[in-house]
Amino acid sequence: MKGYSHHNKVRLVHGGKEFFSTIVQLIDGAQTAIHLQTYIFDSDETGRIVSDALLRAAGREVEIYILLDGYASQHLSRQMINEWKAAGIRFRWFYPLFKSRKFYLGRRMHHKVIVADAARGMAGGVNISDRYNDIGGQKAWLDRALLVEGEAALKLHIICRDMWTKAYWKTTNPNNYYFSYLPAFVPEAECLVRVRRNDWVLGKNEISRSYVEMFRLAQSRITILSAYFMPGSIIRKNMMQAAKRGVAIRIIVGGKTDVPISRLAEQYMYRWLFRNKIRVFEYQETILHGKMAVYDGEWMTDGSYNVNQISAYASVELNMDVRNTVFATGVEQELDTLIRNCCVEVVPENYFHHTGPFRRLLQWMAYELVRMLFFLSTFYWKQEKETRRR
Repeated sequence: MKGYSHHNKVRLVHGGKEFFSTIVQLIDGAQTAIHLQTYIFDSDETGRIVSDALLRAAGREVEIYILLDGYASQHLSRQMINEWKAAGIRFRWFYPLFKSRKFYLGRRMHHKVIVADAARGMAGGVNISDRYNDIGGQKAWLDRALLVEGEAALKLHIICRDMWTKAYWKTTNPNNYYFSYLPAFVPEAECLVRVRRNDWVLGKNEISRSYVEMFRLAQSRITILSAYFMPGSIIRKNMMQAAKRGVAIRIIVGGKTDVPISRLAEQYMYRWLFRNKIRVFEYQETILHGKMAVYDGEWMTDGSYNVNQISAYASVELNMDVRNTVFATGVEQELDTLIRNCCVEVVPENYFHHTGPFRRLLQWMAYELVRMLFFLSTFYWKQEKETRRR
């Protein structure tokens, strides 16, 4: 199938303790090279755990490349950066297209990827910060990642290497690369995986196309787990067409939020969802930060892509699509359990009863404001002086 590699092993990794144990294992097992690229890297307890593992790897003479978003990771301590550089770790900020003393124009690097030895990699929605970890007595935000071993990991390595070298301005053929440490792919590891990206600068909308493809191909059921759920017109059109064909669609959104205005804007979408016979479930335990979808127990996707216009047009995003019945069915069953044990369904009658004119006005205002912010989302004011202190 187009875009998929065959020789892969895949595992779904839960956010929190499991994710950070896995990332440390990847780093500790690396022998030659590590690429780490993420949106948020904080200098807190979780950041220190990952940093210490990176420093250990550097001590083994593993080549390490770290690329962090210049906006979201701006609070990373200078001390940690200096430790990395002293250990021989190569570090860079991802900056947008244009910048001056007062503003920068461009997009954010929102993807979260780590690759070890071009053989094992992990990508998802989890940032490196205490709030994504089970630490200090608090439960981690709900999120997921995919751990891959095989050809898809090589693809992740090439993407990260191109981002690092700024070679992402052109298309790179994997066959042009030679790595002395390439793994031997085992024939029995047969799982179809496709690495997908969105980046408006490059004209890439692969993840958006994957979602459209899902709505067009689904025959019976779709489940979407999404933070900041505000689909644009193209996604809404295809979602509506799938619902009209009789596809049962469920959306899992957050019952709690770290961005109140986004929550109000999401709720404004509920009436449209109800009109199209789409069921809505609100996750109750912690803040929902995951970005995942599955259909018909055949296919799933997971990564950094939120179903909204910022991910579609203003950020560098990365997902992995997995086409494997056993794996997708397992993911679907896990989401069924999540809905049953941790979510509350938003029943249309109850929603309309408790949403009066004033609440509806607030939701509309939030929706319109967020839509306006989507159009302005690539334009960020900053203090150059503060940036230089990082």
